[in-house]
Amino acid sequence: MTAVRTARERARAELTAEILDAARRQIAEQGAAALSLRAVARELGMASSAVYRYFATRDELLTALLVEAYDGLGEVVEGATAPGPGRTPRQRWLAGCTAVRTWALAHPHQYALLYGSPVPGYAAPPERTTPPGSRVPLALLAVLADAPSPSAPPLAPDLAAQAGAVADALAPDLGAAVLVQVAAAWTALFGLVSFELFGQFDRTFEPADALFAHVVERSADALGL
Repeated sequence: MTAVRTARERARAELTAEILDAARRQIAEQGAAALSLRAVARELGMASSAVYRYFATRDELLTALLVEAYDGLGEVVEGATAPGPGRTPRQRWLAGCTAVRTWALAHPHQYALLYGSPVPGYAAPPERTTPPGSRVPLALLAVLADAPSPSAPPLAPDLAAQAGAVADALAPDLGAAVLVQVAAAWTALFGLVSFELFGQFDRTFEPADALFAHVVERSADALGL
C-alpha cells in the first residue's frame, strides 16, 4: 500500500516543483551558466533563505535539473524501444532514435543542459547523474541484445581494451567490436540532433526530417538490424 503523504510532504513537493519550473525558465532565458538561486527566489516571491532549504547551492539545483531531464528523456526512449508483439529490433531502434529527436525538439533547453556546453565551475556528481544518464544508452543496447550480432571488423588493441571494459560493464553479450559500432551510431544520432537543434543545418538540411530518417536507417543497417 502506498503511504499517504502528509500535508508538509505535499507542500514540500509542490514548492520543489515550483523551484524547478522557475529554474528551467531562467535557463531558457539566460542559459545554465547564469542560473541563480537568488533569481529563482525573486521570481517566486520567496526569501533566498527559503529556497536554500530546498537546494543548498546552485550546483544542487543544477544536479536536480539534470536528473529530471535525463529521466524525462530516458522514459520516452525506454517506452519507444520496449519489446512488443510484432516489433522487430529494427523498428525498436528507429523508434528509440526518433524519440531522442522528438524529445530534444520539444525540450531544447533541457537537451542543451544535458548535451550542450558544460556549465563553468560545475561538475556533475556521478553517483546522482550516471544512473539516469545511462537510461537511454541502456535502452538502445537492449535492442541490440535482442538482435543477431552484426559482423564487425577487428579493433586496434587500445580501442579493443577500452571497448572491452565498457562492454563488460554495460553489455557483455555484445562484445567490444559491436559496442564500437553502437558508439558510432550513438554519436551520429546525438551529433545530428545537436546540429539541428543548435542551428547548424541553417540553409542546408532544414528541415532535417529526411536527413535524420536516412541517417538512422543507415545506422540500423550498420548494426545488422
